[in-house]
Amino acid sequence: MQVLVRDNNVDQALRVLKKKMQREGVFREMKQRRSYEKPSERKNREKSEAIRRARKLARKKAQREGLIPNTSKKKIDDKRNARFGKAPFGGAAGAQDRSKPSLG
Repeated sequence: MQVLVRDNNVDQALRVLKKKMQREGVFREMKQRRSYEKPSERKNREKSEAIRRARKLARKKAQREGLIPNTSKKKIDDKRNARFGKAPFGGAAGAQDRSKPSLG
């Protein structure tokens, strides 16, 4: 694994390295190797991980085909924007109506 350090910015290079290691599963493997794992436990763990991956893939496929509703971050962002009085597309949803004078 190789990371380039640009402009002597070691902090950024470390962040990139950690992200690459996380993506490759190095940290998870290090954690597992801290203690001995019996072959039967390893087989059960790998089987459950495969089942989890298959379910996730099936769920994503069903969401793409429209069989189940898509729970993406966009809906969460829309809810957050509505709560703070912002329109999802940059409008002024929370702006007060200035055509009527206020009483007070």
